[in-house]
Amino acid sequence: MITRKTVLRGAGVALALPWLESMQAQASSRQSVKPPTRFGFLYFANGVHPKKWAPDGATFSGTLKPLESLQGDILTFENLMNRNSIEGDGHYYKVAPILCGTAITKTTGRDVRSGGVSLDQLMAQHTGSATPLPSLELAVESPTAYVDTNVGLTTLYGSHVSWSTPTTPVTRELNPQLAFDRVFRNTTGAAPIFGSTDKSILDTVMADASGLRKRLGVDDRQKVDEYLDAVRSVEKRIAYDLARRKGSILDGGVLKSEVDTLGRRITDWYAVRSEKRGIDHTEQVRLMLDIMALGFWSDSTRVATFMFANEVSGRNFSFLPGVSGSHHELSHHENNEEKLAQYQRINVWHVEQYAYLLNRLKSFREGDGTVLDNSMVMFAGGMRDGNAHSPYNLPIVLGGRGGGSLQTGRHLKLPAQTPLCGLYVGLARRMGINIRSFGDASIELPGLGILPV
Repeated sequence: MITRKTVLRGAGVALALPWLESMQAQASSRQSVKPPTRFGFLYFANGVHPKKWAPDGATFSGTLKPLESLQGDILTFENLMNRNSIEGDGHYYKVAPILCGTAITKTTGRDVRSGGVSLDQLMAQHTGSATPLPSLELAVESPTAYVDTNVGLTTLYGSHVSWSTPTTPVTRELNPQLAFDRVFRNTTGAAPIFGSTDKSILDTVMADASGLRKRLGVDDRQKVDEYLDAVRSVEKRIAYDLARRKGSILDGGVLKSEVDTLGRRITDWYAVRSEKRGIDHTEQVRLMLDIMALGFWSDSTRVATFMFANEVSGRNFSFLPGVSGSHHELSHHENNEEKLAQYQRINVWHVEQYAYLLNRLKSFREGDGTVLDNSMVMFAGGMRDGNAHSPYNLPIVLGGRGGGSLQTGRHLKLPAQTPLCGLYVGLARRMGINIRSFGDASIELPGLGILPV
């Protein structure tokens, strides 16, 4: 029998499968089986050009233009805020608690405290037993922990949005190879070994895959083939990208790695190489987003977060046409038109990457719809105008229909200072968590759609 827990097995590998029609067909008539709902959260740093996010009420002009073709799949919001983030000045009060709806404790390093468990980790506690990975946390910049003397705070608060306890930020994976291994190769819970094998994951499970295909109908065979092609594509891109940085592209891009260290040392190597070798930052980000998308499609995890950068990131965006400075510097535009134009171009780039992820999820067929239809993918910044550090009217977009429970294709204009946590109440309930309040919200945000029975 083919069930949601069926996997393709090989040496050291258990590759989960996407949702197949035969899983529904073989379900008990007394049990309603449907694709799972997923939650993804993409965080971008340093705010947005306040007049270009959705100018004159035209939601899909300005910065949000890349989402125009996805208009029917998303919700946009006006006037959401985290009231507990306004206690202190600067960036850090906005980012660390954005998924907690709480206030951080001011500290230079000791007694780090977000104030609560983040929404994604609450969801992971609820759904984690059903998947190999309770949650997946991804990023592309190493966390920092020095003291920002401008505000008297540890910069650790700018490096994390996911908190498993009020005092414990969740470690993020920075290396696409390790993230890929975590989702697809590592089945024991031990730290995966970077470069431990040059053999494709798909090569190890091909015999099992061939046997499975004989038991499937035409539509399911096609879906499995599409899924395996997507996995192999990401494998090849990761191998090529890492080999290029190491300067050892051989045999058409197959990585012949000599790296034999584990864990943090490998992550540090990757971060240093990323900074020194002129990495294609767009490709780096999209590799991570593809891993998140495949993690959702395969049901390896139902909860994932991704940070484009740490808050106050000084990443140089000169790879974009018309941009010649660093992100944080340009966010403090002082209403200079030249800086504002560059700042907005960086904002557009972030929206383009979000659109890329939504389109990937939309391309994966699942049941009568797509993986995007069964997901809730949030795109958010912790402040409006980076120059003013404004915590009001946050830039928020929500993609996906949450299994049919979200009424998308709308812009929700809400009363001033509406609690962002009201949205979180609604999202948590759509993940099957029976809560009535979260953070500073005691009710679900109105107008999201109809909750499943």
